[in-house]
Amino acid sequence: MEPDLFTAAAEERQEKDPASSPLAVRMRPRVLDEVLGQQHLLKPGAPLRRLVGEGGGGPAGPSSVILWGPPGTGKTTLAYVVSKATKKRFVELSAITAGVKEVRAVIESARRATGGYGQETVLFLDEIHRFSKAQQDSLLPAVENRWVTLIAATTENPYFSIISPLLSRSLLLTLEPLTDDDVSGLLRRALTDERGLGGAVALAEDAEAHLLRIAGGDARRALTALEAGAGAALAKGDDTLTLGTLEESVDRAAVKYDRAGDQHYDVASALIKSIRGSDVDAALHYLARMIEAGEDPRFIARRLMISASEDIGLADPTALPTAVAAAQAVALIGFPEAALTLSHATIALALAPKSNAATLAIGAAMEDVRKGLAGPVPTHLRDGHYKGAATLGHAKGYVYPHDVPGGIAAQRYAPEAVDGKRYYQPTRYGAEARYADVVERVRERLRGEQGPAAPPAGSGPRSQAPPDTR
Repeated sequence: MEPDLFTAAAEERQEKDPASSPLAVRMRPRVLDEVLGQQHLLKPGAPLRRLVGEGGGGPAGPSSVILWGPPGTGKTTLAYVVSKATKKRFVELSAITAGVKEVRAVIESARRATGGYGQETVLFLDEIHRFSKAQQDSLLPAVENRWVTLIAATTENPYFSIISPLLSRSLLLTLEPLTDDDVSGLLRRALTDERGLGGAVALAEDAEAHLLRIAGGDARRALTALEAGAGAALAKGDDTLTLGTLEESVDRAAVKYDRAGDQHYDVASALIKSIRGSDVDAALHYLARMIEAGEDPRFIARRLMISASEDIGLADPTALPTAVAAAQAVALIGFPEAALTLSHATIALALAPKSNAATLAIGAAMEDVRKGLAGPVPTHLRDGHYKGAATLGHAKGYVYPHDVPGGIAAQRYAPEAVDGKRYYQPTRYGAEARYADVVERVRERLRGEQGPAAPPAGSGPRSQAPPDTR
């Protein structure tokens, strides 16, 4: 028989010597009522409660479940609770180490257990996004026929990392980052609970605030830092974990920065506004504060990518590629080296010419759509590649731009309701000055108000290219 989520040997060792396990493991909830946060998933009648047998099951029982959320939000914890509460066989696999062979072995064993003993199986698959498409395909028959109830955990967006057939057969549950109140409750429980520190040390108020800040909604990170700090305090003979001792033990200064409060948003806002205002030194200051405060580098990188389009746009077409490259590099290398990449991108964006024309353009276009200014797609632009499209007049009259000198055909592209709208209003800043000149000439040619430009030397109409009627 396969081992359950936490093997009997490990549990026996933990019971005999609790201190042998990390604090985060010792404080793992044993029942759903001990779980902090994720209350939107734990209401009476919620899928997780029905999965552990509360509220019945039968033909209306929960299907397979995909738990999606950032690290430290309780995905493994919820699987552990299910393993303790359910009467079903519980088998764990990690997508890091398991493959199709292991998956098929579990499924075959589950079929035997169901047919021979009437015993159902819950399969917990951690890091499912690491499975290839073929590996995920191997789960489909078992999920489709309910040979197993799958509980899969992922930190990646499942709409990009999990195949559609598996998503359609599973219930997707999104876990949110824990709030400061959630993490604070967990810390206080760990301080007093016999499974935790058992009252051996108290926690100073400013030290607790620092723990909440560096945790960033990650329960595991908070408990790991608390354990390190408490150990350092007890080694000194202190019965209170102070901010100074905590800073020494986690090697991070307590920068005034509340991730869940206005300091978090104020500093992030100040970074973006400093970039927008072209104050490179102020931008670097706020970047440094975020880095030293333990901010997730991916959050910073995301803000920089947004800034590149929102405040720079085509005034410097290299701004967005720079920000995207920084985000990709940050994901690959992490801190501390990621600080160099974030600095590189921040400086480039702060010193770039600025334009919010792209921001205003999409805002105006979306506003018109919300007002109902849409209308049918012009007939000559409709898809004409399928049988019967020609009889409907689709693609009829479409002019292939590559066949026209200058590459711009005088024809209408927008629906009639918004024909003539000018959403994009380029500035004269930086490289966007070129677009300002081009866009007016293009608009004139689209309306047929100006003769086509002469083709480049040595070129002619590309009549050999098939018209794009799709």
